[in-house]
Amino acid sequence: MSEQDHSGPRYTLWQLVAYMLGLGTWGFGGPVALVGFMYRDLVEHRRWISEADYKEGMALAQLMPGPLAAQLAIYLGYVHFRTWGATLVGLAFVIPSFLMVVAIGAAYVAFGGIAWMQAVFYGVGAAVIGIIAMSAYKLTTKNVGRDKLLWVIFVASAAVTVITKSEVIWLFLGAGVLVWLLRAPPKLGGRLNSLALAAPIAGAAAVSAVDWPRLVEIGAFFAYAGSFVFGSGLAIVPFLYGGVVQDHHWLNDRQFVDAVAVAMITPGPVVITTAFIGYLVAGFWGAVVAAMGTFVPCYLLTILPAPYFKKHGKKPGIVAFVDGVTAAAIGAITGAVIVIGQRSITDWVTAALALATVVALWRFKKLPEPVTVAVAAVAGLVLYPLAHPT
Repeated sequence: MSEQDHSGPRYTLWQLVAYMLGLGTWGFGGPVALVGFMYRDLVEHRRWISEADYKEGMALAQLMPGPLAAQLAIYLGYVHFRTWGATLVGLAFVIPSFLMVVAIGAAYVAFGGIAWMQAVFYGVGAAVIGIIAMSAYKLTTKNVGRDKLLWVIFVASAAVTVITKSEVIWLFLGAGVLVWLLRAPPKLGGRLNSLALAAPIAGAAAVSAVDWPRLVEIGAFFAYAGSFVFGSGLAIVPFLYGGVVQDHHWLNDRQFVDAVAVAMITPGPVVITTAFIGYLVAGFWGAVVAAMGTFVPCYLLTILPAPYFKKHGKKPGIVAFVDGVTAAAIGAITGAVIVIGQRSITDWVTAALALATVVALWRFKKLPEPVTVAVAAVAGLVLYPLAHPT
């Protein structure tokens, strides 16, 4: 605990759970916005969490694979209330968006063939490409900057994603190890510490490798995704595309883009799109299994290394590993813009919508993404019948 914790927390566990429940219900804008809300509300305004604890949570969330905002929320629950707090806070943060996505999935399955829903996703799908493109740009300028080594990793990861149309996990881990070895060559103790850090990741991957019937197959795939996808929530997009569309053939290209669009128009973590995918594949229980598969590794990879990370997280070797993995993750997001864009940008109308989204987000820095998506949905309703006359 930090210095401010000697007198105990200034809030109850249930107050924090209520806050996260509200953030999961109304928190639009993606992972960067969500972690910003947590800092503003919990550190600056309410002073429930110290600056040091928040920074430790952010560092751990960036280092471990999984959704950034969800991991930070789990860590903040862990700060004063340990495992019980992390568990309740994580559930409160994820459940609202899960319920929304399941409801949208039910409507999608029931009315997906109706023209108005096709029209909505015609516009929203194009806007999603613009949103991801702008997110990739912001992440690149913030995390890669002018670092030549990170640029090499970024370009290589983007190229591999475009060529293979999927995310290569070992490229991520290899990038982290490369930067670690070049910038903070390990001593024996550092090597052992890094191996200890990697143990939870390897263990989660081994558990997820079992090949069982459909629900377990879904759970195994999403557990693997949750165990190895680094970066923001958008980093999971290229990985999911490779597995869901190309390998397992659970969804077609159009359905996959719609799934990403659903994640964009709902509050909470972007990776809740996995629940929508699970619903399309196997109904309600498919959604439950897919969501659990995604978030349980995220939960475990936050609370298990938390005590260790509070002690060793600032070591140069760990920092260097994080830099390499982050650069590779951002490269994969950038590559995903091209891969998914090839399937979402089908005519001049969708191209114009995607470009207009980029221009709007560039011109109006504080424009909420849900507003952009809502406008694109209306545009789709108007323009789809004109572009696809019956």
